[in-house]
Amino acid sequence: MRLGLVTYNLARAWPVETIIAHCLETGFAGVELRTGHAHGVEVDLSAAQRHEVRRRFADSPVVLAGLGSAYEYDAVDPAELARQVRGTCDYIELARDLGVAGIKVRPNRLHEDQGIPRSRTLAQIGQALRQCARFGQDHGVEVRLEVHGHQTCEPAHIRTILDEAGHDNLKVCWNSNAQDVVDGSLASSFALLGAHISLVHINELWSDYPWRELFRRLRARGYGGFCLAEVPESQEPVRFMRYYRALFEALAAREEEAR
Repeated sequence: MRLGLVTYNLARAWPVETIIAHCLETGFAGVELRTGHAHGVEVDLSAAQRHEVRRRFADSPVVLAGLGSAYEYDAVDPAELARQVRGTCDYIELARDLGVAGIKVRPNRLHEDQGIPRSRTLAQIGQALRQCARFGQDHGVEVRLEVHGHQTCEPAHIRTILDEAGHDNLKVCWNSNAQDVVDGSLASSFALLGAHISLVHINELWSDYPWRELFRRLRARGYGGFCLAEVPESQEPVRFMRYYRALFEALAAREEEAR
């Protein structure tokens, strides 16, 4: 497993060259670039600009591990849902041009307060993601569903969406939420989602989330991807990243190595 960074929020104000420099200085191996931030890696980049972003990462040891979108598929308005699907496909093409393995998307909300059954919204999200996953497969780009949203972050809801989509190119971005933990363990959540994890977001490693169990379960499934730190801004980002890396390495160490 390799440590990386989500640019939401620590690196939200950094251009690409600063992101790469700080990751190199602190031993972070990769990055997921979040849409809407100062680095400006968006679908409106020209072909030349896309080539330049790709070159910057190719010329460094830092891996562009993913692109983080805010596309979601629960909209009640069919025109808005279609806009979200089209935007996702545009983002997939951006990822392809940058040589990125996957994009992150999300569920976000349910609309039971408007009389729309939960099952209908989850089915709609899954069916929209089936279209996106097919398009992604055609372009060599994974679609990674973040375990996200006030209610939709429940692992059982994510499992329902995956089943409704029914496509192997739809993966899970584990998000290290409190809702993952049942009776002090991740066992039930991993039983639902563990086989589909393609990316992992981690956050405050000093919290009581069962980090050692998470890393142990990931290793047991043969996970060799990125664990990306999604953490707040800091007045001393390089210093913070060094401490974060040290804590990650300690928590992710195999038990026999840690003793």
